[in-house]
Amino acid sequence: MKTLKEQTDAKIAAGRQAKPDFMKGVDAIIEEAKAFQLGANAIKVKEKAPDFELPNADGKSISLHSLLVKGPVVVAFYRGSWCPYCNLQLRALQAKLKDIHALGATLVAISPEVPDGSMTKNEISKMEFVVLSDQDAKVATQYGVSWEVPEFLMEHMRVDRNLDLETINNGNKNILPIPATFVLGTDGVVKWSYVNVDYRTRSEPDEVIQALKTLF
Repeated sequence: MKTLKEQTDAKIAAGRQAKPDFMKGVDAIIEEAKAFQLGANAIKVKEKAPDFELPNADGKSISLHSLLVKGPVVVAFYRGSWCPYCNLQLRALQAKLKDIHALGATLVAISPEVPDGSMTKNEISKMEFVVLSDQDAKVATQYGVSWEVPEFLMEHMRVDRNLDLETINNGNKNILPIPATFVLGTDGVVKWSYVNVDYRTRSEPDEVIQALKTLF
């Protein structure tokens, strides 16, 4: 099975071939974002993660505290079900979920999408992790991973992808999370993290599993 990086690299390569000018524009935006150190304010290892309470796909509120009572928690911020790189990441995590659960951990995936908009009921039933809705990106902001999306990318979403983020995210039209993953111990302290403003790259599930193993 291909690693997540191999899959995302293939997606990037296909994008460069199909839309070279657009991908060059994305490269420029990412470089600018890195220059301004977007994501540098994300919560760090050894820091206490902010508690949160967000609705799941059924509208039921789930708190971080309630999950930490059961064991370590892996918190993954993703942009939305419309993002192909996010879907690759979620599928890769789903494939490794038995290993994550074997270590006593819960996986929580958070995006700004409305609770019933992230996935269909059928898709949700197949996912064995918690999917939560952070519509106003408040929790992403608390974790230091919110990003006001540049107009270049917003135009691409509107025109090329026919995406209406304001509707998808229930009023939030241009604030998305920087894709980030945090491994939290039962004390709520960050033990490991991966934050990268380049939404085309993600942490490997095996890195998450390795981080969980260090907790024991």
